[in-house]
Amino acid sequence: MDASKYIDIDENSRKPKYIQIVDSVTDNITLGNFVVDDKMPSINMLSEEFYLSRDTVEKAYKILKERKIITSVRGKGFYISQTNLISKTNILFLINKLSSYKLQIYNAFNHSIGANSHTDLQIYHCDESLFLNLLEKNKGAYDYYVVMSHFKNDDFKHISAPESVVKALNKLPKEKLIMLDNLNDKIDGKIIKIYQDFENDIYESLIEGFKKIVKYKKLVLVYPAKSVYPYPKRIVNGFRKFCIEKSLDFEVIDEIYDDMILKNGDLFITIVEDDLVNLINQIRGNEFKIGKEIGVLSYNDTPLKDLLGISVVSTDFKTMGEKAAQMILNNEKCEIKNPFNFIDRASM
Repeated sequence: MDASKYIDIDENSRKPKYIQIVDSVTDNITLGNFVVDDKMPSINMLSEEFYLSRDTVEKAYKILKERKIITSVRGKGFYISQTNLISKTNILFLINKLSSYKLQIYNAFNHSIGANSHTDLQIYHCDESLFLNLLEKNKGAYDYYVVMSHFKNDDFKHISAPESVVKALNKLPKEKLIMLDNLNDKIDGKIIKIYQDFENDIYESLIEGFKKIVKYKKLVLVYPAKSVYPYPKRIVNGFRKFCIEKSLDFEVIDEIYDDMILKNGDLFITIVEDDLVNLINQIRGNEFKIGKEIGVLSYNDTPLKDLLGISVVSTDFKTMGEKAAQMILNNEKCEIKNPFNFIDRASM
């Protein structure tokens, strides 16, 4: 295939010619004229055909290589390497786990960013090495890097980010980095940050729901101390602060155990889905009435919890995704705390 016939250079355009080459290649990928493994014209061939300097063509090819759209094979030339990075704005979206609420953020972001963008979703499972490999593999290939920073240490406890991750993120151009969900003060420079304040969020939301909470005799927070996907310990700190301030009897346990001791007047706050399901099954199996004799409050809202009438304390995941997209589109750089609320339903 003669790829050069698809490349269009407008002598009257004010756009730099190396950018015109880049745009021609990406536009023709969009149109299906270029596919993976198609050979590109050599630098000499393109410069001679369009009366361009070698420097101009080299600059264009360097950008295409950095974006991983083309690759060079020693002694053979340049080839199309992938065709999914085809839009004007290419975004890498890095999340720590695949959950319904993380997908709410991702879907809201995609809907708001518009059709003129392409977003790749990658999951690093709170794993430091996997995250660093993904970042290194995709370095320079994207216009923006959206990161939810949640990691675990050797004891399976939550950490915002190990030093190696902080160092890698600080190497990214600040105009390309967006930090979501978890605030990390070690990231230098002014970037987009939309975050949860885990300790104060749960404290303030429990204050908001105090009139419903105070009717219960004991509050039990089910916090998974060791988990494949650990949660910030700041959640426990905010819960304790609320209970001590309001002089409420409370307990923190690791999980909903089989054959739990359930008592009339208990209010359970669950974080992971398995604990919520196990708790409801045991409440029903012991013939307690949910929302009257035993209360259930869950952390992080989902459509299913809404459908089942489960009360929640939750950040607004949809707003987080939408706001991130809007700030990219408006070229804003600031730090915003995401809304977090108590949502009262039938389970309390």
